[in-house]
Amino acid sequence: MSEKRRVILVTDGDDYASKTIEYIAEKTGGYCVSASKGNPSALRGEELVKFILRAPREPVFIMFDDSGLVGEGPGETALSYVSKHPLIEVLGVLAVAAKTHQAEWTKVDVCIDGDGELTEFGVDKDGTKEIEVKRLNGDTVYGLDQLDLPLIVGIGDIGKMSRRDDLKKGSPITMKAIELILERSGFHAEQEG
Repeated sequence: MSEKRRVILVTDGDDYASKTIEYIAEKTGGYCVSASKGNPSALRGEELVKFILRAPREPVFIMFDDSGLVGEGPGETALSYVSKHPLIEVLGVLAVAAKTHQAEWTKVDVCIDGDGELTEFGVDKDGTKEIEVKRLNGDTVYGLDQLDLPLIVGIGDIGKMSRRDDLKKGSPITMKAIELILERSGFHAEQEG
């Protein structure tokens, strides 16, 4: 285990997202801080860091959700705190698309659409490609651009996307996004070495 705890940040925390992320954490050998789920997020960054530091395995998955609040909501405030903490190494962010009343957006490095294909275009909740390149609308993405994050992968609504990411199917789109983060971060190579 490295000196810093390695984490994957997820910008969704509803029931579908939490069940999916718990499943994927188990499948990838990681650990999901289930206490981070909620719509909106209930725990502050300081509390989440305590959970992360006690996690028995890595990578540690943490969920953040603003429940559509405009501007920096509780999820984004906690995400910012966690990402800047000196004992935390962020491997990547899973940025989740959402329909927001006053659309907040972020730049992304890549998206995975509802067919499981990598694309330079943003995607909507259903995983359908948007017209803008490397831009994703969501409700817990405010401020991601201002943080020093290694990789932001955009996807549609976790566990949904017109049932294409259904947990009964193994949530293949979310799984592909997480595998991309793990591969690009070099996490698996470090584990094997």
